Amino acid sequence: MLKPSDYKAYSKFIENLAKKLTKLYYTKLNKSFKVSNKLKGKGYDPVTSADKAFEKFIRKEIKKKFPHHQIIGEEFGSQKSKSEYSWVIDPIDGTRSFVIGNPTWSNLISLNYKGNPILGLANFPILKKYYFNTSLNSAYVSMSGKKRKIKINHRATYSNMKLSAAFHGSLSLNQQKKIPKILKRMQFPCSDALSYSHFAEGKLDIVIQCGNKIWDIHALIPIIKAAGGIVTTWKNDDPKKAGDIICSANKILHNKILKILKPVTR
Repeated sequence: MLKPSDYKAYSKFIENLAKKLTKLYYTKLNKSFKVSNKLKGKGYDPVTSADKAFEKFIRKEIKKKFPHHQIIGEEFGSQKSKSEYSWVIDPIDGTRSFVIGNPTWSNLISLNYKGNPILGLANFPILKKYYFNTSLNSAYVSMSGKKRKIKINHRATYSNMKLSAAFHGSLSLNQQKKIPKILKRMQFPCSDALSYSHFAEGKLDIVIQCGNKIWDIHALIPIIKAAGGIVTTWKNDDPKKAGDIICSANKILHNKILKILKPVTR
């Protein structure tokens, strides 16, 4: 377990990092960029020159402050050490959004202790805001220099829930037909990490997504939990394993949606 003073030091570092990343975007990366497809003919998974520039910058900042910590990044792999601390980086979560000029992309950074995500940052440069947690039960959004504590909407019920979902091409049409109750209630847009962040803010009550990698979800787990939310895989397993993820505003809702998802749980 981390001491309160450790939480304070690390959360100060990630807040400063959020500001630096937004500044980096507006001073150096807000221009034309190169796009390449990582899957080359087997699908579409874009990466841009900006993804790589962001990750290099984040790695440099972490190394400067915490030289012995491990780092795992989407674009440049793992840098292992004997430290019990590791940083998990998604330099641009929502690269497809970034490519088409949609402002919902973010920088996601997680600090893990013994493999468990304990602090997270979701920074949205174009929206000029970032989400983070400072302890196990305090999460915030900072916008235009103003910080506000966030909490999920505990009072949500199945009949009045706001549900956002995206299958990212992971569920076939036949599989989707097995969960008509979910399809019928998918009435709110799903935008990568922004949906999880909106959930932590109490604006959404359920978020369901497929095919998350560890760097897509690790930063968001501590933010969601600190805001009072429940987050697991569709099999009700530890979300740090990534894959198919669901977060819910309360246990009753969570169990009900898990039951509805059963026919397509892989």
